[in-house]
Amino acid sequence: MASEHPSSSAPTISDVAAEAGVGRATAARTLGGYGSVSAVARERVLAAAERLGYRSNILARSMTTGVTNSLGIVVADIGNTFFSGLIRGASDAASARNLDVIVISTYEDLEAERHAVGVLLDKQVDGIVVSSAAVGATEAEHLTEATRRGTPVVLIDRLVPGLLLDAVVVDNRAEARRVTRTLVEAGHRRIGFLWGPTTDAPIDTLDSLLTVNTRSLWSDAERLRGYLDALQDAGIPYEPDLVTTGAKTEEEAVQAASAMLRSAHPPTALFATEAEALIGAIRAVQSLGLSYPEDVSLVGFDDTSWATVMQPPLTMIAQPVDEMGRLAVEQVASRIGAHDYEPRLHVLQAELRARASIVPPSRVP
Repeated sequence: MASEHPSSSAPTISDVAAEAGVGRATAARTLGGYGSVSAVARERVLAAAERLGYRSNILARSMTTGVTNSLGIVVADIGNTFFSGLIRGASDAASARNLDVIVISTYEDLEAERHAVGVLLDKQVDGIVVSSAAVGATEAEHLTEATRRGTPVVLIDRLVPGLLLDAVVVDNRAEARRVTRTLVEAGHRRIGFLWGPTTDAPIDTLDSLLTVNTRSLWSDAERLRGYLDALQDAGIPYEPDLVTTGAKTEEEAVQAASAMLRSAHPPTALFATEAEALIGAIRAVQSLGLSYPEDVSLVGFDDTSWATVMQPPLTMIAQPVDEMGRLAVEQVASRIGAHDYEPRLHVLQAELRARASIVPPSRVP
């Protein structure tokens, strides 16, 4: 008959050991997942723990085993469909490995990211997956400090130039080049780009644009470089008024796209590199009494379900978000307890989903 346990306190390892008729050390090894325990003893301990409603003390177990079976995931915005997709893939992969996940949003704030990583290290997570807001290694001391403390770090979605860590990304430059080339092949030569670098300073030359671009997030910088690559391939000169700069918000995109479309020589196509930019572009088109693709072709990054129900449906680049999240967790899990390994870069393929929002221009700019 199972022993009675007072309801006023949680059962302990000693209670489970007594219930199972084994020594405390045997119960601790079984419940902590370390050391050697016979199959018979393990079965008795687990059955006793279930009867008593025992829950392991993760902190105490980590002090014994050195692991907490937990991972930290740091992203810019959990409300963004791209990042929520990453988290879904990461969580599924973590669950399959009996790993718990702690998710923190930082909203592209580097100080918030540093604080988040510090919190995760204090909680002794076994590894960290991060979409970093750092634009260079000098801004990423918090990530190098984590690795020095033996906590593996995997970058996701973005690289940090000069920082050698495991990473899972797509080839943003190649994908942006492909999108722009698709527009060029449809006959477009004036192609508006949303978004360029975050700056209020006027950018009149290609050299100044490239200089400012080095201070952008890696994925943003790569998409702009891909756009410029395709223009150069086609012999189309860079035009400053077709690359937006400034704060990266939906309202800013509305203003920037509206200004381009109201100009004397408006673009015949718009390439939006984020969901907010695409929504802003659509709002600008509608507010000016225009329509797509008749007046301006549209294409966006990060395919979403709403893009398919727009009239007409939008041509989009789809990133393999689930696979990115899964691979990042697999990579960080493989590094737990490892030392002196060579960082590995996973570059995944995105997909251009052609729909009905790109047509040849109705006018020659």
